[in-house]
Amino acid sequence: MTRGVAGVLLGPGEAPAFEVANENGASPFVLVCDHASNRVPRRLDALGLGPGQLAGHIAWDPGAADVARGLSAELDAVLVSSGYSRLVIDCNRPLASEGSVVECSDGVAIPGNRGLSDAARRSRIESLFRPYHGAIARLLDGRGARPTLLLSIHSFTPVLSGLARPWQVGVSAGRDPRLAAGFVRALAARDEKIAIGVDEPYAIENDVDYTIPLHGDARGLPCAMIEVRQDGIATPEAAAAWAGRLAAAAREVVADGSVAERPAGAR
Repeated sequence: MTRGVAGVLLGPGEAPAFEVANENGASPFVLVCDHASNRVPRRLDALGLGPGQLAGHIAWDPGAADVARGLSAELDAVLVSSGYSRLVIDCNRPLASEGSVVECSDGVAIPGNRGLSDAARRSRIESLFRPYHGAIARLLDGRGARPTLLLSIHSFTPVLSGLARPWQVGVSAGRDPRLAAGFVRALAARDEKIAIGVDEPYAIENDVDYTIPLHGDARGLPCAMIEVRQDGIATPEAAAAWAGRLAAAAREVVADGSVAERPAGAR
């Protein structure tokens, strides 16, 4: 397992900005998990939030890392995971977007993000954001001519802003919709009762999303974002079950042959 090097923001002994698991995995799938952790660097004093707030969905995607790790093991696929909370800096938001470092999330004020200086923002970018995306870029560059399918793993809250979300899983497409469409077909074929959101609860948009547009679309790679509803992955056993379900779908997508795997270096 590769761990990111500590930057300006991180003190001695703190967790790295990213982790790369199963680096030599044989699968054509490359997995990324942008919101894997709710960790906050010590010097940011929990951003002024309590443990309960940091445990909630505003700080990370609960269960997503468990699903991603399980899927990595099931498929023998490499996985790159972020090491810190999306509230410190969101690794799936363009740096110029309002969502990069938020002062309020789902009605919760984030005291440690108020009035952030340019220097403080830069330290988060250079210590957390750039190392994470640099790791993904190096990994993809290093795959050379190996066929590659990029899959971003997230989770979503069952209710947001008072609105219930009926889907158990969401599949969102990048510029090329074939990989996402393959997952929708495979998941539905295995369980006709499953509620699948197509480009729900979030569609991939260039001014909102960063990981898929940069590492998938810009390289011409087949790519998709998978979102699993958090109440369905609230325990390790439930997360493992979803990892198995997604792995089976992934194998069917590859076997179907409708998605052309491309070398990661293609531009």
